[in-house]
Parts: sequence; C-alpha cells; structure tokens
Amino acid sequence: MRSAALTLLLFLPSLATAQIAPECADFANDQPADYDEQVQQDFLANYVALSMTYSPAHAPIPHEPGHGAVGVGLQVIPPLGCGKRFVLDWTKTEDTNKTPVAPVPRVTFAFPTLGPVHLYGGVGYLPPVTILGTRNVIFQAEFGGAVALGEEEQIQVGARIHSSSIRTIADVATAFVETDPAVLDLYLGSSVGAGLMGGYALKELGITPYASVGFTDISTFFFIGDDGLIANNLHPYAGLDFSLGVDGLTMERLRWAFELYGAPGGVSVPKAGGDNTLDISNVDGANYGSLYTARIRLGFEL
Repeated sequence: MRSAALTLLLFLPSLATAQIAPECADFANDQPADYDEQVQQDFLANYVALSMTYSPAHAPIPHEPGHGAVGVGLQVIPPLGCGKRFVLDWTKTEDTNKTPVAPVPRVTFAFPTLGPVHLYGGVGYLPPVTILGTRNVIFQAEFGGAVALGEEEQIQVGARIHSSSIRTIADVATAFVETDPAVLDLYLGSSVGAGLMGGYALKELGITPYASVGFTDISTFFFIGDDGLIANNLHPYAGLDFSLGVDGLTMERLRWAFELYGAPGGVSVPKAGGDNTLDISNVDGANYGSLYTARIRLGFEL
C-alpha cells in the first residue's frame, strides 16, 4: 500500500520509501501533541493550489490603452520545513523542496478605455511538460479595470477577478517499498478570487508601487492511482490574500514587476457534524493553508 497522505508537491516526485529525510531526522521524535493527519493533508493540498494563484504582478493600470506585454511570470514556491513534511502519524517525510520556482508564460493586454475606466485582461499558460517525473498543465486568467485620479492622474484605483487551474499527473503518492512499480496519480487544483487594487505612478521614475487585497477560494482533488482512492480535502482554503509590489517599464520595452504575495487565512477549528465531517475540535488553531512568497514578472512591452 502507498501513502494516502497528500504528497502534493508541484513538479516533483517524493521519497520512494517510507523513510525520514536526513535533514529531518532530528525531528523524528518531536511529533506535536496536537498533530492531526487530516490537518497535515489539507495543508499540503491547499499549499500547492495557493502557490499557483494568479496574483496581479502589475499595477492597477498595467498598460496604456492598446498596449500589452508578452513574457513570463515566476512564481516562487517557498520550501516547507520539516514540521510540514511529516505524514502518516509522523512516520514518513515527503520531499517537498525540489522546485523553488514555477515559470508560467504570460500575456496581458489593455483594451480601449470605457470612459475613464481602463480595462485589461491577462492569461498565463504552461503547456504539458514533464519535469522531474511529473507532467503539469497550468492555466491562469484575469480581467480588471481601474481609473486614474488626481491632476497628474498618478493615483490608480481598480478591481480585478482571477482564476487558475493546475493539473499534475505523476507518481506523487509514492510506494513504501522502493521496488514496487510506480503508478500515476492525478492532482487537480483550482482557485477563483476577486480583489481591490491601489497604486501611485511615479512617472519620472517609470515605476508604480501598488497594493491589492482580496478573497480567494481554493478547490483540490487527489486520486491515488494504485489504490483507487480519493484523498479528500475537508478544509479547502477560503480566505483573504494580498499583494505588495512595484511595476516598472524600463527602456520603453522591458516590462517588469516584483511582488510579495500572502495568503494568511485558512485557520479554523470545526465542530463534529454529520458522517462526512471530521471532528478535530481538539486541535488548537489548526492551520489548513497559508502561503507567503514572492512573484516576479518579466516581459516585452508591445
């Protein structure tokens, strides 16, 4: 039998045997008193989907009307510490930290203005590629609008909606016995969200610092191939997220942005309910998902 715990780790296979990674050996006897297998599984499930949310990586007004950019978005995936890598009642660790960044080709375009409103859209797409034994497809989309205020129109205020989806096919819930054959599993993750944005264009410097705050909802699905089991995420992330960044245009053609992204929510303690509700009311402040990371955008202004 293989682990039914989620080894949901984008772009990477996990350990081939039920072993504890050498760097986590000192933690083997430090299982927290409030450790709960479902909490750990749900956190890992949400973590992958949160790492692929389509945050802005641009100012509220990303381009002049009729202009756009073609480039790549680099989504940093922070490494998880040993405390989040143990599964199966703290008897096995997962190899979660092989992929520090996910590159997603990205296009944005500003439509003609609708009165004072600047409208824009964006798409990101990573086609099926095999990296470290996994095949991944990532699709992202956004649509938004903003207005410029003030005598110099330096103040930008707007709103956007966004969505993303991830499909990973690989042996991600690995066998206990190294000689067992690999069987492919399927992980699906998606997010939808909406948010408000504000920025201030420093036109003489060619940069626009900006901030956004919104709400994002996560859904995940994980099918374990050789067991024919579905690992249910009983607590999908649904909460606030935010971004702080700088958008810039250099040499009239190099579009770039650097952004700090956070999703701090996902903390709750449910009570016992029906047959399909797990009672973990004894778990104090169970964390079902959070992410703090950086995102970079590089592109060619059209």
